[in-house]
Parts: sequence; C-alpha cells; structure tokens
Amino acid sequence: MTSETTHDRPGSATLIDRFGRKITYVRISVTDRCDMRCVYCMAEDMTFLPRSQILTLEEIARLARVFTELGVTKIRITGGEPLRRNNVMWLFEQLGQLSKLRELVLTTNGSRLAALAAPLRDAGVARINISLDTLRPDRFKRITRFGDLSKTLAGIDAALAAGFRRLKLNTVVLRHMNHDEVRDLARFALTRGMDISYIEEMPLGVIGDHDRAAAYVSSDEILAMLAEAFELLPSTERTGGPSRYYRVRGYHGRVGLISPHSHNFCGDCNRVRVTAEGRLLLCLGQEFSTDLRHELRAHPQDDTHLRRAIVDAMEIKPHGHDFDLHERPVIFRHMNMTGG
Repeated sequence: MTSETTHDRPGSATLIDRFGRKITYVRISVTDRCDMRCVYCMAEDMTFLPRSQILTLEEIARLARVFTELGVTKIRITGGEPLRRNNVMWLFEQLGQLSKLRELVLTTNGSRLAALAAPLRDAGVARINISLDTLRPDRFKRITRFGDLSKTLAGIDAALAAGFRRLKLNTVVLRHMNHDEVRDLARFALTRGMDISYIEEMPLGVIGDHDRAAAYVSSDEILAMLAEAFELLPSTERTGGPSRYYRVRGYHGRVGLISPHSHNFCGDCNRVRVTAEGRLLLCLGQEFSTDLRHELRAHPQDDTHLRRAIVDAMEIKPHGHDFDLHERPVIFRHMNMTGG
C-alpha cells in the first residue's frame, strides 16, 4: 500500500509500512534528561539538547492527537526520565482525554513515582514500566551512577497502592553485574503481582563502562535460570510491545523476555518512536527518521503537512535492525536520545 493510498482513501486512518505492518503504537520521548546515568543507557558525562530543540508539551499533545487520528491506539511516554519534565502532568491529562486512544502507558525509573503515581492514575495512565536492575543498594548505585534504590522502591510501592491496571519491571541483564539476581528480581515482582521483562542490552551509543559482548546474557540463558526456580508456562499474551511472555504457576504476574539479539522481533513490529527533539524514528536500531518538529512549527495551525509527513515516513520504515555486539555501534545516539 502506498502512502498516497493510505493518506487519501476516504475513511482511511491507518499507518501501514511497505512490509504490510500496521503501526498502532507510538513511543514519545518528552526529554533526553534523566536523574540517573545507567551504564547501558548513556555515558557518565552527557551533553543534553538545548531546550529550544525539545518539543513543547503543547506540540507533543498535538502530535499525539494526530497519531491517534491515523490509527494509533497505544502511546507510551518515555525519556530520559519523563517525570523529570516540568509540568508533565498537564501532558498526561491531555493525552488521557484523547477519544481514540485505547491505552496510555509510561516508562520511568520510578524515582518520582512516590509523589506522582496517584495523579498519573487519575490522568488516565493504565500501565507503568519501572526500570529496576538490582535489589542491592551498592549495585544500584554502580549501575545507575547517581540513583537511590530507596526512591525507586518507594515509587514501586506508591504505584502498587495507586491501582494501575498492570505494573511491570524492566531489567537489563549484564553478566558480572546483575545476572545473578535474575531469580531474586522475578520473585520480587511476582510476589507483588507485577510482571517483569528481562532485556538483552542494546548497542546504542558509545559507552566506556563495559564490554557489551562480554556482558551479554541471552534470553535463553535467563529463561534457564528462571526455570530452576519457577514453573514457566508459555503464553501467547502480548501487550503490544516486543516482550514474549510466560505465565508462572502460582503467581498472577508474568515473566517477559525482550530479545533483540537472540530472538529478533522485527517481523511483526507495530511501533515507531518520536524523540524529544521531534524526530520520527522508524526503527530502534536504524537511523531512518523524519523531522516532525519542522512540520509542527512551520504549520502551527494546519495538521495537513504533519499528517502527510507521518504517512510518508511509513515508506522508509526498514524491515529491522542490524544489532551486532561485536562491532562498534553504527547507532551513535544513546538510549536516552532514542526514547526509552
């Protein structure tokens, strides 16, 4: 299906790429800044974008509305650390009112959830993913560089009390750093009725902290560790993202695996990303992108050009990424620039 057909056909409001994949999920970054410096996400000494280059909250709200008019049903707000953005609650309240949006979700490091969990739930956020790579304070400081484990744990408690539809922990597993906590983290999540997804590290940006190839732990190895402590039941459940889920006998929560290296998930990709500076990023592991900030600011009262830019971008969405842990990264943007 060509972009002209998708855009111009009467009654059509669907984004379909040149491989026939329907795009229904957009991850929008509201900031590249974070109060942590996780070793797999960014360098310790980072240069952040000038504020003039970051989309305003009003521009993000407008962009989200246009995406829903084009068939997007799920929006995830990411960062950096999204809850660090000034007045970000206004944005959540606006997004929660979008009539065509079925699910509004958030990824956060949890450091500000103690104060914001209940307001986020009231604004319409259905699910939250919370990054947690270790339960040990010394390791938490090592991995995050500036983080305080007690703040994240307090945020998790507040989110549990707020009554979200579902909560999930995201854990990046690194050998000789936290791989021996795979089972402990699962037990922490499952006993609280939460899901947990284990993520193979993605080679985005140049980091000097560790050798990514040496630190790599495959999803199959993680699964074997979990099987030693839990009875795992394969599941066909999906949440619209890349996780492959397993039910765990005796628990309500699920275990998920995100496997960009060992079990590539590109074939059924339904996602695009918008960076904090307004680039529509068509693939996590490629640089194919479109400048939406230009369209937003060049035509502030007319969505026609913005809609056209989004639709036309479907023609350059690649089939998938080409991650290689043994090569220096082809993608030089760090994960905080990519958007969660």
